[in-house]
Amino acid sequence: MSEIKIKSADFDDPDVQVLVTANLRDLSERYGGTGDDTPISGKDFTPPNGAFFVASLDGKLIGSAGWRRHGSSDAELKRMFTLSAARGRGVARRMLATIEESARDAGCRRVVLETGDKQPEAIALYESAGYVRIPDFGFYRGHEGVLSYAKVL
Repeated sequence: MSEIKIKSADFDDPDVQVLVTANLRDLSERYGGTGDDTPISGKDFTPPNGAFFVASLDGKLIGSAGWRRHGSSDAELKRMFTLSAARGRGVARRMLATIEESARDAGCRRVVLETGDKQPEAIALYESAGYVRIPDFGFYRGHEGVLSYAKVL
């Protein structure tokens, strides 16, 4: 039986960008447009002000998640994604735990995130992991269908 491995990664790595592109395509299919216009760069995920992680199975990237500092004590979850063929294996839950641990180790006290109402699987994951709704805060603040969440670490 193959084991899912999680490791830190460079957001700008071409292999990681293939996964990010798949994430944006998934969001575009759900919401239209480019999927997500939030300004993001590889520098956002540079420790100690952020980190980016990938999950792999048999050497193939199947999931990703990163966090970037938001204010002085929050970590903002970004680019959380699992390929459809790898869903249902607990990848996202493990990635979320990795993000929380990394952010906590960097001195963050809370993880915040934006998601949308057309991502019921993400909403279910976040709520089951202890995230609670907060006022909208990010790039999509005020947009129809945006849902913002936070979890104290």
